[in-house]
Amino acid sequence: MRIAQIAPLYEAVPPKLYGGTERVVHYLTEQLVKQEHEVTLFASGDSHTGARLIKSVESGLRLKADCIDPLAYHIVQMQDVIDCAHEFDILHFHTDYLHFPFTKNLGIPIVTTLHGRLDIPDLQPIYNKFRSQPVISISKSQQKPLPQANWMGTVYHGLPEGLHKPGNGNGGYLAFVGRISPEKGIAQAIEIAITSQIPLKIAAKIDNADREYYEASIKHLLKHPLIEFCGEINEEQKTDFMGNALALLFPINWAEPFGMVMIEAMACGTPVIAFDAGSVPEIIDDKQSGFIVSSVKEAVTAISKLSQLSRSKVRELFEERFTASRMANNYLGIYNSVINNHQSGKAQSFNIKLQHPDLLAFSGKEN
Repeated sequence: MRIAQIAPLYEAVPPKLYGGTERVVHYLTEQLVKQEHEVTLFASGDSHTGARLIKSVESGLRLKADCIDPLAYHIVQMQDVIDCAHEFDILHFHTDYLHFPFTKNLGIPIVTTLHGRLDIPDLQPIYNKFRSQPVISISKSQQKPLPQANWMGTVYHGLPEGLHKPGNGNGGYLAFVGRISPEKGIAQAIEIAITSQIPLKIAAKIDNADREYYEASIKHLLKHPLIEFCGEINEEQKTDFMGNALALLFPINWAEPFGMVMIEAMACGTPVIAFDAGSVPEIIDDKQSGFIVSSVKEAVTAISKLSQLSRSKVRELFEERFTASRMANNYLGIYNSVINNHQSGKAQSFNIKLQHPDLLAFSGKEN
């Protein structure tokens, strides 16, 4: 199959540090290449891939100091895709709704994975207007705010099986990986660690949008002797960081669409203590791959029960549900469905024209 993967340009593919969407695009692209599909990746020029790379900007925009308007580069990228769209059997976008006006009448099968939060009121008119655009969710809970969207299915993220190896949790600390932001629950993670009197290591980035929150609400908490702020870590560092942890804390307070860090921890055999919100009940098997809780108090209690969990079972559940090969195969199933729907639609349209000579004649005059 000739497949185009269109990634956001904010990070390289794969990202050098933090980056969820671009990392998923990388794992999917490389797995499809491994399965001998003909894949083209539209991404920043500092990306590394086994696919053909078409770049619309030299480097990822988040770390590009002189980038003021990232949208400009994404518009260039959309035109790059349109210019060679005829080369592909399907276009797979990971750029939210940006391409909808460009691809609505393109005549090529397309599908879009929605990676972000969808409970924003401003999105309603978009998905009311573009109801026919085929979209894919990354969890079933993600779909709830947009029942009118043309959902083709849900595909959970996946990691290469050999990316992380199981650890033994002998580091004696709890781990937090992600962003310093209110919705990720960093303050709650710190409270859980201090209450349980267990060290917490934080590997996280601070976006400019969250800088004020960090300075006002979090920075002073990092001075506690049980808390260690490690900054951003790369993919290789995550194996030891999470594998040596007693558990990963995931005390979110928003409807997380997926939560990549949960399956990264599972790949390391590390159980997850997560608040019951968003995708969490779909990803974590309560009392098997971790504990699903509803408060700081319940999280502290769950820490005392970690010895009841088998780290090998945590890893086993990862291998059953969240590998890159499983993710790619699920996407391929949807690709085939979208292509078949597209071909059926074209055939139906052609038959209608044959049955209505006036329409055919009118079309001829226009041409």
